[in-house]
Amino acid sequence: MTNTTVDTLWYTRCPVPTPLGLASQLGWFKEEFGAEGIDIKTLQETSDADVRESHYDHHLQNSFRQGGNVPAIWARANGTDTRVIGLNWIDESQLILALPSSGIKTPADLRGRRVGLPVHNNSIDHGRAGALRGFLVTLELGGVSEKEVEWLDFAVNVERGGPRTAERRNGGGYGVIIEALLSGKVDAVFVKGSRGVEVAHQIGATIVNDIRNHPDPLVRANNGAPRPVTVDSHILETRPDLVARFLARIVAIGDWAAVHPAETIAFIARETGSDESWVKKAYGDDAHLHQYTDLAEISIRGLEAYKNFLFERGFLKADFDVNAWIDPRPLAEIERYSSKKRA
Repeated sequence: MTNTTVDTLWYTRCPVPTPLGLASQLGWFKEEFGAEGIDIKTLQETSDADVRESHYDHHLQNSFRQGGNVPAIWARANGTDTRVIGLNWIDESQLILALPSSGIKTPADLRGRRVGLPVHNNSIDHGRAGALRGFLVTLELGGVSEKEVEWLDFAVNVERGGPRTAERRNGGGYGVIIEALLSGKVDAVFVKGSRGVEVAHQIGATIVNDIRNHPDPLVRANNGAPRPVTVDSHILETRPDLVARFLARIVAIGDWAAVHPAETIAFIARETGSDESWVKKAYGDDAHLHQYTDLAEISIRGLEAYKNFLFERGFLKADFDVNAWIDPRPLAEIERYSSKKRA
């Protein structure tokens, strides 16, 4: 470790349940570093589009990220020098929706139908990747070949540089494809999370499949599970002490949330821009018990499985070794420190 001076730490997270997001809402990062004069900044608070783009490409030094795994995987495939230092897995609703009038009730009923996929203008189309994955899993369950459905694209314009506003959070990005469903342009669409559950209820849709109910976690793996904590390698190598301390605050959320169920649901509702009732439906009444950050083998396998899907389907320009991407040192440092305190 060198004595590199750091005056600012950056972080970004998505409008989804993450331990990093909860720690941010609790003010733990400013509490941890404020007395040393280290400024804590979030990409969501800046108006600089180039800085905000780090939400996707993670180019910013001294920065951390936790959210959907697709941008993190994409950035690594593009050669960005980052490391995964923790993983969180909380399953969320992943819904294939149809209108009752369509007669589609089961995955097998999708044979010969039109399905809608969003096309976003952001750096990496994680929404399209998630929808494609959701449909392919559902078609396989129904014994339907992907060639037996008609795939239709629908353009969704988004702001460059990642999610920033409550309006975008509340919109959920589903307006275009839901309009396509309601107007009869397609027969089925994919939505997820608390906003997806809410939209399904609002339009009275038939839930053809909820992938969250599948018994195999590797099948459930998608942009939202697992969610990695990534850090740029520069600060990891020059100031591993700061990285370990930042990660320790994220890890501590697991135990905090377990004994603060109501507060956890309220924080997730605020983070996602959803009512608490939809949060519980999308993530479960026990969402507070799934805020732990670790490097569990099943989470690593889920990250690898989804990376493989992204590469095979052309979302990545290069393949890479997920295990080589993971650096267990910061988590191990936290565990050693905790063991000493218990002793």
